[in-house]
Amino acid sequence: MLNITLDEREIKKLYLDEVRKRVEEIEEQALLIDTKELCRMLSLSRPTVEKLFIYNQNFPSMRVGKKWLFNRKEVEKYINRWSIDVKKKGGNVECDY
Repeated sequence: MLNITLDEREIKKLYLDEVRKRVEEIEEQALLIDTKELCRMLSLSRPTVEKLFIYNQNFPSMRVGKKWLFNRKEVEKYINRWSIDVKKKGGNVECDY
């Protein structure tokens, strides 16, 4: 005889983990992101993102009304180049507020 026991909490945890993964995949497919998503993508606060990137003329951004929008792929390319540059200069970024 076969006896199967299910732990409902573990099943719920596995389910929610998979849902979160799928939501992240869908978000990553978005062509344009806003400032909030940019901050989350970079793991930086909004003041830091504004100081380092948004007001930088070379950063790939566009203003639509009062909202800043960013092309995800262009941002990824820019950040890759920027991080290489930062590493070449010693790896420190000064962020005075």
